[in-house]
Amino acid sequence: MDRQTLMARRGVAAVGVLIVVILLVLLFRGCLDARKENAMEDYANRSAELMRESKLEGDALFELLQSEGGTDQVVEIQNDLNAYRVSSSERVDRARGLDVPDEVSAAQGYLLDVLELRRDGLALTADAMRTALGDQDRREGTEDVTEAMQVFLASDTIDMARFRPRLREALEEEELSMPRFPTDTFVPDVEWLDAAFVADQVNALRSGTGGATDEDAAPGLHGNGLAAVTLGGTTLTPGATGTTVQLTGDLAFEVQVQNQGENTETDVNVVVSVGEGDDAIELEEAIDTIAVGEIQTVTIPLTEQPPTGQNVPITVEVDAVPGEQMTDNNVQEFSVIFTR
Repeated sequence: MDRQTLMARRGVAAVGVLIVVILLVLLFRGCLDARKENAMEDYANRSAELMRESKLEGDALFELLQSEGGTDQVVEIQNDLNAYRVSSSERVDRARGLDVPDEVSAAQGYLLDVLELRRDGLALTADAMRTALGDQDRREGTEDVTEAMQVFLASDTIDMARFRPRLREALEEEELSMPRFPTDTFVPDVEWLDAAFVADQVNALRSGTGGATDEDAAPGLHGNGLAAVTLGGTTLTPGATGTTVQLTGDLAFEVQVQNQGENTETDVNVVVSVGEGDDAIELEEAIDTIAVGEIQTVTIPLTEQPPTGQNVPITVEVDAVPGEQMTDNNVQEFSVIFTR
């Protein structure tokens, strides 16, 4: 074989080797790309599964909070809430154990934020409902339930504004599609952010009238009325002006409420407003049970100092109970001059 032929054959062999190397490199890169895409798809599907589970748990929670309730259901309600607490904590652990490709690491951080907030909100709800359905500090427990709703709202915000957009961006860069996520938020309605609405739901759950409407109320007349209102020992007269009351450290309203219907009423809320507009002082207290014809006195301390030396409007109201039609005698308005 002459030298020229030898060199030609060596050149062909080198080209062949180079082609093989290039094919191996492309195959290796293709395998890496496929592996990365599979890992991203797996992460997306598993995170979506966790979010669907979380939403189902949220649906169960709000269904429970709107159930009929009653004193005989308190233990069962608490057991369900504790179960939600445990499962939500386990869900966070499962999220932490996911295989997270670098491309979705930002989304993973937000996913943990969402699930941790829901875990914390469920824990707060379980603790708060134990108090709200108990015999003491019911108002504080109900207020904590409202705070839990704010925690759930924060989880929805992070989910919709941070987690899903980051995940979608990472998937689209690899031309991958988003898996199926819940279409609705964890908090089903903005009314759950209203403290008064939450208080109504908790009171109804405690009294066994959850989900009840006027048509569901017991037969017969329902209704309460204001019998008398005193402040610091001074009887207040509706519509009168110039009534003076000296400010003291233990000044409190004494509100007499009479059951004027034909049914025993439970969780009757009494609200006192001192002043007007945004500066008004809002006070409230509840009557657990009031029998037919009974008059009960509710003591509501004046916890903040109102303006002095001027007429201050005061409104006292007994919230309507289920089935109550006439509410004309539920509200009285007064005017008081506070002095030192």
